[in-house]
Amino acid sequence: KQAREREREREREREQNGEESIFFFCLEVREREKRRKFRAPMSSGGGIVAGPTPASAHSSGGGNVEWHVRPPNPKNPVVFFDVSIGGIPAGRIKMELFADIAPKTAENFRQFCTGELRKAGKPLGYKECQFHRVIKDFMIQSGDFLKNDGGGCMSIYGHKFDDESFTAKHTGPGLLSMANSGPDTNGCQFFISCSKCDWLDNKHVVFGRVLGDGLLVVRKIENVAVGPNNRPKLAVVITECGEM
Repeated sequence: KQAREREREREREREQNGEESIFFFCLEVREREKRRKFRAPMSSGGGIVAGPTPASAHSSGGGNVEWHVRPPNPKNPVVFFDVSIGGIPAGRIKMELFADIAPKTAENFRQFCTGELRKAGKPLGYKECQFHRVIKDFMIQSGDFLKNDGGGCMSIYGHKFDDESFTAKHTGPGLLSMANSGPDTNGCQFFISCSKCDWLDNKHVVFGRVLGDGLLVVRKIENVAVGPNNRPKLAVVITECGEM
């Protein structure tokens, strides 16, 4: 009888140790997943820089919305880019701007699409601007109409303006988001996501999304061969832009 009791006690100890092993294994897996998720993407110039930091005081809500497929808000402005790759027309990217959640950021982008802002009578904006940085499965970056290399920065409000809202998240492909060089450094540069990139949430302001088959044009740009600093080997140019 005593032998049976000792054997049952050893079985209970083995079961308990097994449960603890599984528990600590799960913790280890979760920690590895956290480290993988928040690994910062590579950056260059004034481009996208992101890593794990506390959420901004601006952030609120938006966690359960699939922003890349959110039903359009008919009150939001819609703008477009006509794009060429290597001098050959590649199609039109039509975009809804989230003026309902980031009106200041949306207006900055809208005016650079229409050329309303002028200097010495000449329109300032995205027409003839290039996509200067392309990273497959991540994003395509443009908006530097000053230098076309990622080093230029200005806004309709002056040089730079503050982060407005982190309500919208980087939930999938086709989202418009501001490129920056740190908190509150928004200007004219932006990127369009090619996949979910939630490690950029609360660091880059999402202010719009690509509509319809415009995503096919984004995919064409995404697949252009690149050279040093992820610059496309063929010129990817916004040949025309405006508001619809």
